[in-house]
Amino acid sequence: MSSAEEKGAAGSFTPEKEAPPPFEDHHVVRPRDEEDFMTRNGLNFKSFQRRPLQEGDITDSLDRSMRSRHLQMIAIGGSIGAGFFVGSGGALRVGGPGWLLIDFLICGIMMFNTVYALGELAVMYPVSGGFYTYSTRFIDPSWGFAMGWNYVMQWAVVLPLELTVCGFTVAYWNKDISVGVWIAIFWLFIVIINVFGTLGYAEEEFWSSCLKLGATVVFMIIALVLVCGGGPEGSRYDEYWGAKLWYQEGGAFVNGFKGFCAIFVTAAFSFSGTELVGLAAAEARNPVKSLPSAIKQVFWRITLFYILGLFFVGLLISYDDPGLIGAPDQAYANANTSPFVLVGKYANLKGFDSFMNVIILVSVVSIGVSSVYGGSRTLTALAQQGYAPKIFAYIDRSGRPLWSVIAILLFGPLAFINLNVNGPVVFNWLLALSGLAALFTWGSICLAHIRFRTAWARQGHTLDEIPFKAIGGVWGSWLGLSLNVIVLIANFYIAISPIGADLNDANGFFQQYLAMPVVIVFWIGGFIWKRTGWLTVDQIDLDTGRRELPWDEINEYRAYVAAMPAWKRIFHLVFV
Repeated sequence: MSSAEEKGAAGSFTPEKEAPPPFEDHHVVRPRDEEDFMTRNGLNFKSFQRRPLQEGDITDSLDRSMRSRHLQMIAIGGSIGAGFFVGSGGALRVGGPGWLLIDFLICGIMMFNTVYALGELAVMYPVSGGFYTYSTRFIDPSWGFAMGWNYVMQWAVVLPLELTVCGFTVAYWNKDISVGVWIAIFWLFIVIINVFGTLGYAEEEFWSSCLKLGATVVFMIIALVLVCGGGPEGSRYDEYWGAKLWYQEGGAFVNGFKGFCAIFVTAAFSFSGTELVGLAAAEARNPVKSLPSAIKQVFWRITLFYILGLFFVGLLISYDDPGLIGAPDQAYANANTSPFVLVGKYANLKGFDSFMNVIILVSVVSIGVSSVYGGSRTLTALAQQGYAPKIFAYIDRSGRPLWSVIAILLFGPLAFINLNVNGPVVFNWLLALSGLAALFTWGSICLAHIRFRTAWARQGHTLDEIPFKAIGGVWGSWLGLSLNVIVLIANFYIAISPIGADLNDANGFFQQYLAMPVVIVFWIGGFIWKRTGWLTVDQIDLDTGRRELPWDEINEYRAYVAAMPAWKRIFHLVFV
């Protein structure tokens, strides 16, 4: 049967009919559903036993319990943590409000195209546990090996980083209790969340994302009032404030071109985790239906959180504020250094600083949970592909990749190193490694999408055979890839010639650009292991593992959308 016949005809659809659901969710009985309640939710010893393979399976499959609402909120607010709420203050200090806004806007455009490219690939090729396999499939197996281990390492080092921020965040209220106590408590909390497997991660991200979204909207409303001079009498903002900080000495663009380049590492760290919606889709009940809608919510994530939120921060907090991270006596990232908390303090809004501090704490814990989820699922996928020890392919009866989860959780106690006098140095090393590591992942997703589209056309397929298409098409992926390269070049420049110096030393350079040599080492290791190189377009396999799609339903839905008015079609394309 030809591809056209396989897709069916859409012309018989009558627009007046009720809108058909895009991609019906036909009930499939999965291994997890056959278990009792206690085993299914990881609450007894039986749940730790290896899950039996289904007939025809070569490797265990991960859980499929995630619902559409989970994916929606993971896309909007998942994995937004210390980089945004605290690290943005340090970015404001080195670049000023103008460069802060421009750099985050550039990264936002980059992420918008990257996530759409990921969505197109994920709907076509379901990947259980690791989208690094797109690099293996469409670019180079050795590069895929590097991207898989790079992604595992990224999340493994983020966990102790976020636990450290948790400890210092709680210290905002009580400085008498050792930060180490709070690190231990929050590490234990993350362990407990992971006992519940995929559903534990999904529910935690859903409710924390709801809280972050609500708090950010509240912050922007209050910030608008303060900018207009509506702050309490006697506060900094009790008269019209406007954009005066953009015109102060130093202006909106601090430290010139170096200021522009220096912010990108913080922006990359802040956007890290946006791609997790594609990873989580592999564990959704019906990813063909829920993933496209979730991908479209990334627009709101970028606009509401990053662009509007930081725009107001740049209006209300000066780049030379002594409270920002990186200023004298503010070496650590903690709630005291968050520009969101500083706004409440300077406005004399009683309780608002504590409210934002709670949001920061929830956000940081959320990132910690996400780091275990992202790292463990990727490690499991590596093991299933033969790129990691087979023990990490173990999946228990409740759907948890047990040994992979334990391996990532074991990185948590590294947070105690930060209690040493050299704690800020460790923090900076972890931030540099995890921040730039994400850029290689995002660039690889864009390149994999470009290569997929090239092979798709070469092998005689049409775009109509792709159920969900990236909104920018292949040109959007070229833009995303180009911006990734530009950001890496900008960081390379600032690593060689940092702000305040003509030339960096070796220690300073590698502290800024550690991710690059790590990726190169992984790439060389992958080549030695697999002895494979760059794939030609004709070598790319488009058929193995491609999802079987309900084309009758897809065509019916496309006809329904085509019958809409133009304005409604555009709205539907971008947001629904």
